[in-house]
Amino acid sequence: MEDGGVEKQQGQGQGQGASYTYWVREATEDAAPLPLPKKLTPQDILSNQSNPATLGSVWNRAGTWEEKNLNNWATNRIKELLKSVGSLDFSCGKVEIADVTKCVGDAFLVTVRNKKRVGYTYELTLKIEGEWLLREGRKTFKGHIDIPEFSFGELDDLQMEVKLSEEKDFLQQDKLQIIQDLKLFLQPVREKLFQFEQELKDR
Repeated sequence: MEDGGVEKQQGQGQGQGASYTYWVREATEDAAPLPLPKKLTPQDILSNQSNPATLGSVWNRAGTWEEKNLNNWATNRIKELLKSVGSLDFSCGKVEIADVTKCVGDAFLVTVRNKKRVGYTYELTLKIEGEWLLREGRKTFKGHIDIPEFSFGELDDLQMEVKLSEEKDFLQQDKLQIIQDLKLFLQPVREKLFQFEQELKDR
């Protein structure tokens, strides 16, 4: 054959048996040497770790679909932020967010084609305690604020419903005035949730 090849044929002398031919190029002195395996040094490993080429986990170097559940972090962070709102002073009283009794939802981080996207959906109930100056004197009371389901990018439309405990014998007009005033919690609560949303995007 041409170019220094070697041709071999098998199966001859076996009657009508099958035969085949293959060709192997002979090695020459000017041929490039075969690559040798190289063991990574600790410095090589550190360099790869400190300069990741893709987002997401180490195993996901191609940057394909990857979803991380962030429920535990998100739930604890929302509770922490909302409790830090503290109390609000009103002309007739003072009320504080004593606890977050309901914080139910999901939060996630998705990596798709090496691009990051976050999202969440939550609903909340905040326990409130306060005191109010009425005609008959100062009274303490408890209640809660329900915040219906909201999602990423919807905080400008956040809603809340205030309910006072039925154990207090407030006059109806006083009760309505207190409920209306307590809706002023909407703004500081929204600001804390905006902070949570930003922290989620920065993860």
